[in-house]
Amino acid sequence: MTGMSVRPYWELRFDAYGDVDLRQRDRLLEQAAQRDLTDLVVFAHGWHNTRTMATRLYDRFFAPFPELLGEAGPARLGYVGVVWPSMRFADEPLAGSPPEPAPGAPPGLDADVQRPGLDADSPRPGLDAETHRALEVVFPGRRQIVARLAELLAERSERLAPLDEFGVLVRGLVRVRGEYGTAGDTADADGDTDGDTDAGVPAMFGEDVAEVCERFAAALTEARGKSDAEDRAFPDSGLGGLWDGAHELLRQATYYVMRRRAGAVGREGLGPVLGALAALWPAPRLHLVGHSFGGRLVSYALGGLPEGATVASVTLLQGAFSHYAFAERLPHAADRRGALYSAAHRVRGPVVSCHSRHDTALGLLYPVASRVLGDDDASPLPDDTRWGAIGYDGVQAVAGCPRLDLAKALEGPFPAEGCVSVDVSEVVRHGVPPAGAHSDICHEELARLVLRAGRIGER
Repeated sequence: MTGMSVRPYWELRFDAYGDVDLRQRDRLLEQAAQRDLTDLVVFAHGWHNTRTMATRLYDRFFAPFPELLGEAGPARLGYVGVVWPSMRFADEPLAGSPPEPAPGAPPGLDADVQRPGLDADSPRPGLDAETHRALEVVFPGRRQIVARLAELLAERSERLAPLDEFGVLVRGLVRVRGEYGTAGDTADADGDTDGDTDAGVPAMFGEDVAEVCERFAAALTEARGKSDAEDRAFPDSGLGGLWDGAHELLRQATYYVMRRRAGAVGREGLGPVLGALAALWPAPRLHLVGHSFGGRLVSYALGGLPEGATVASVTLLQGAFSHYAFAERLPHAADRRGALYSAAHRVRGPVVSCHSRHDTALGLLYPVASRVLGDDDASPLPDDTRWGAIGYDGVQAVAGCPRLDLAKALEGPFPAEGCVSVDVSEVVRHGVPPAGAHSDICHEELARLVLRAGRIGER
């Protein structure tokens, strides 16, 4: 592709069912074989909603690689960007960049306290135009539902009936038949259902909507750093504050669909393509990189590899799935394993989880979303270890998993195999509520980490 910071670069586009663009796949296989590559880095984005956004992320993240490798290095490196149908809400920053205010919104006075694009006296928004359009694309045939959800968010009624209607509409929005798995998937206690079973309606869509919205509103309050006196989840004046939680319910409902989709695209789509690449002769060493739900995608791709095929390394950047995913035994259920325990054995080198305490999307909102997917006993608070995200506190319950700070990971001996947790809070630190630093991943240090994990250029 023209305009990319690195070459050779290929793109692989998948639909919601995991079907790959065959022309792109065949071009990659043919040209990778012709170039006699030693290594191929395959990167999957998280919750972006356009090919342009994904390509921009790959361009920025890959940019340091050529200089880090050097002209005379032994590696002949190729790059692949995975594009899959996901979305983000427009008020979330993209790869560390501040979000753009919605059209017509006044400039914000304090991005760390107020919602981006709003001053203290501005009315809170409904659904911005960009997110509205994205929802229509991600949920085709449900334009009327999206339009009504936008109306309800804009009205912020003080009555319970509209809030109940909102909950019913969100449930109808996400129950998309024909998509991988079923709309009734629930999260297991390891926080990670792979979408294969029909276990009933998730609590997020079946519980009292006011209670669910109250939990999300409280988490948003924490994410913004406000005290209860400054912004209570349930104000005395009525239900106004719960509409912030309703907005987050809609956001989490789309993420619920994206997490199922990421698993399907990884296992049914990317996995077989990786297997075809591994069958080339000579075959390049494959290095998987995933951000957010893209981390889930590349991890589930391991389960889609043909028998005997492996990859050289996996690097997860703020992975949006359970920190127990690779555990041999769950601390709270010793008879069960993490959802990705077996998949980790398809990696010859290390599985590296980069995590940051500044990622409020994973540190605050992820535990609440996981809790309301189906465990009545789990706490909705961010210190609930049962529902932690691997991108917030790293790999958990895996014996012998090293925990490194960034300096040690970049300068000291790097583990040759197994799970590794690397605290990248030093660089992954910038962002605004509610996502925090979740998308602040385009740093030279993280590019170096991918190279070190895969021992790219070290042979």
